[in-house]
Amino acid sequence: MATTLTLLIFSTSILGFILYYFLLHRRRLHNKKHPPLPPGPRRWPIVGNLPQLGPKPHQSMAALARVYGPIMHLKMGFVHVVVAASAAAAEQFLKAHDGNFVSRPPNAGAKYVAYNYRDLVFAPYGPRWRLLRKIAALHLFSGKALDDFRHVREVGILARALLDAGASQTPVSLGQMLNVCATNAIARVMLGRRVIGHGCGGGDEKAEEFKAMVVELMVLSGVFNLGDFIPPLEGLDLQGVVAKMKKLHKRFDAFLSAILEEHKNKGSCGTEGPVDLLSMLISLKDVDNEKERLTETEIKAFLLNMFAAGTDTTSSTVEWAIAELMRHPKILAQAQQELDSVVGKNRLVTESDLTRLTFLQAIVKENFRLHPSTPLSLPRIAQESCVVNGYYIPKGSTLLVNVWAIARDPDKWSDPLEFRPERFLTGGERPNADVRGNDFEVIPFGAGRRICLRNEFGDTDGPTIDSRL
Repeated sequence: MATTLTLLIFSTSILGFILYYFLLHRRRLHNKKHPPLPPGPRRWPIVGNLPQLGPKPHQSMAALARVYGPIMHLKMGFVHVVVAASAAAAEQFLKAHDGNFVSRPPNAGAKYVAYNYRDLVFAPYGPRWRLLRKIAALHLFSGKALDDFRHVREVGILARALLDAGASQTPVSLGQMLNVCATNAIARVMLGRRVIGHGCGGGDEKAEEFKAMVVELMVLSGVFNLGDFIPPLEGLDLQGVVAKMKKLHKRFDAFLSAILEEHKNKGSCGTEGPVDLLSMLISLKDVDNEKERLTETEIKAFLLNMFAAGTDTTSSTVEWAIAELMRHPKILAQAQQELDSVVGKNRLVTESDLTRLTFLQAIVKENFRLHPSTPLSLPRIAQESCVVNGYYIPKGSTLLVNVWAIARDPDKWSDPLEFRPERFLTGGERPNADVRGNDFEVIPFGAGRRICLRNEFGDTDGPTIDSRL
């Protein structure tokens, strides 16, 4: 009886505090004179619109945007959320008002997995973020860096593994092979060596474990954690998300700490080409200039970003492209004909061929359009209140750009659900489309100052950096 009474008092206190916080916040907002908030659906008490999002929030938000418009206001718990669901709306936020949306909102993933905001993806906009960005831009994703690390491409090993499997009629797990290929390509640049296996074949337990860790991270990152939107509930972890994040962080930290320790003991393992990136990062631990000095935690957070953001996203994107080609044999035949004509049948494709493979480029762009690796952009936060298209966006609002909905907008794309690479060729509806954040009709990597690093620093008009693995 006493336990029940205590629980009742505790629950009532929490509920009372939530109501007080909600009403106080609402009163402060409405006491100020400002234009109207963007339109949006009616919300539930306390939880707001969270129950309306479902397991596929990008699709739910796209359906709501068709009712309420391309700039839509949602209330997720106590947090104001604005969703941009058209190219014009995205351009307003990510170009005209980009300077106001350059930081990330607080979230459990950044706190408990990404070393408490010490990484590149979630770090607040400022000197440390600019330093990490500069390091990645110069030493990993610049045109010169891509050329310097040309020798580490893993696609030849992948092709050999597929040929061997075909000759022996051995079934393969294509998704795992692509994941291992992407992981080892990144590892050879970052560490000077492969980290899982010596090929791209299936059945590698370490590869399976690493892929499972990355996939779990992606799944947890996509969960709308109640504690992020209703601060009084943060410590309760009602969904168990924080507990899972802490366990996953320990696994990643053990993996990264082992790599870092081994690298410090053995030095760079690469014997070809430039010094690997990790050796360069370690050298920054001892620089005299404090503004350019990195801590071990920041180095591990940087590695976490590169492996987590560059492996499963890359392999799943390529897997989608292969699936679409299998579903459309005529498109596959046309791609093969172009390869035979431009490259021939006696050698592998090289990067110098890419600018002449216009149909292949169109396939890549169409795949990015239909299957963006991040359907909802990583969230940004309004540093100050602003007015966008006549709507008031309160300070502290979270911005989400529905990349998936924008790329399937029937007002911008004919037959938007169809896989049609020719739309990006001369005579098509988007012959000169740039997927690197300049054309907002298709922004698989985002846009603005916090565009995905993999795409911002490419210096080719051909397929993006992902396709160079």
